[in-house]
Amino acid sequence: MVVYPSLDKLVRARLRQWPQRPPGMIPPEGRQDGWLRGRPSESCGSHFPFLKLPGSNRLRTLPDGLWLNFGGSVIEPFVDIFAIEACSTVTNLLDKRSRFAPSTHSLLAVCPVPWLMCPVMPGDATPRWKVTGVFRAAPERDLVLPVRDIKVMYALKPRHYQGFTQNQIPHPHEYFVPMEAITAERGHESPAMQALVARSAVTANFLGAA
Repeated sequence: MVVYPSLDKLVRARLRQWPQRPPGMIPPEGRQDGWLRGRPSESCGSHFPFLKLPGSNRLRTLPDGLWLNFGGSVIEPFVDIFAIEACSTVTNLLDKRSRFAPSTHSLLAVCPVPWLMCPVMPGDATPRWKVTGVFRAAPERDLVLPVRDIKVMYALKPRHYQGFTQNQIPHPHEYFVPMEAITAERGHESPAMQALVARSAVTANFLGAA
């Protein structure tokens, strides 16, 4: 049994078990989607996607888990994101919630060139840029995309989770789970987890697939 020195390392280890598409997220019938797991990821050294506000070179948001669904076209690309934040304290939760709060600013997703050039995953040599569907050729500079849709899952320690469920109301883009749902071995295979993630799909608000 592997013993992890910190909660952060345990969370990252478990999230590396999650697939390239968030578990339970069903692609639209007859259409391809471009989901990729951006954080945590493999074979990229220190190069991972991150989120930021336009014009900001210092303040970056680095979720514990980040999935990106690339869409649009080469001319007008965009990305939808599904993020996971493990919050060990209430203060940590409040800070992370503020980073994803609705605002008049456009959130940007930045995908570094080394990450785009790396294989999708072990055993699949396809470079990530080919999966996105928004490139005509291999990229020479970082890809910066406007974020069209945001969904965030917060994992809370048991007493914080209980207190939140009893006294707070999540925003429409927010989902909450107990910490053990994230730290459990192969927790992404849980039917309850998959059902919750499925509710975050863009198509979940429609009577039938468009």
